[in-house]
Amino acid sequence: MFVRVKKIGAYEYLYLVENAREGGRHVQRVIKALGRRDEVEASGLIDGLIASAARHSRRSIVLSSFYRGELPELHRASIGPDLVFGRLWAETGCRDVLKSLVANRRFSFDVERAIYLTVLHRLMISGSDRHASDWLSRVRIPGAEGLDLDHAYKAMAWLGEVDAAGRSTAEAVEEALYRHRQPLFGAVSIAFFDTTSLWFEGAGGDSLGQYGHSKDYRGHLKQSLPRRRPGSCSASCSMIATGRSPRSCCPATPPT
Repeated sequence: MFVRVKKIGAYEYLYLVENAREGGRHVQRVIKALGRRDEVEASGLIDGLIASAARHSRRSIVLSSFYRGELPELHRASIGPDLVFGRLWAETGCRDVLKSLVANRRFSFDVERAIYLTVLHRLMISGSDRHASDWLSRVRIPGAEGLDLDHAYKAMAWLGEVDAAGRSTAEAVEEALYRHRQPLFGAVSIAFFDTTSLWFEGAGGDSLGQYGHSKDYRGHLKQSLPRRRPGSCSASCSMIATGRSPRSCCPATPPT
């Protein structure tokens, strides 16, 4: 059963019709003439008829309630990003380090959560802080409820702050993360180096390195100059930082 439009002269008329089988063929049988189209639309007859029929259809009841605004808006949030990277964020110490550094500051929001939001956004999508603020409405990040764009700007400004010694907050975070993970390495008794490109940063290389020509343009840093000696297993063996000679770290090559 459906509504058919038929034009007669200058006007269009609406008919409620149904398909029927008569004499071995399908025909459309008029059940009721609803009237001229413009008059029917103005009177609300069709809307009333549909609303009356919708009471007997579960699907139509739900749709009608939705269009009238009687149903709460459905909201879907993605939980995957935080389930994966939230654990890494905590286990690498980023969460605890940031919370400890910001503990003495009187921010009105959770700075650690704001920074985590921007990091997670760059891992998943990438974009500006403004886009990260919009993206927050589509993901579930525990503790980030209520964060807005202004909070993200303040968190980034805090990371860029420089103290009296000229050290930025970002550098302090890096140093704190190193100290946080330092116990994982324990006491290092043997160090292996890649001898294809080797120089020492900082105060390292006092006993193993010396200044000289550098193919990597690091002439201002101490370098290690590996040499293959007769009877040594390889040049890389001489780079084992045990203080022993190559002959003591691997057996001599048997004569051929």
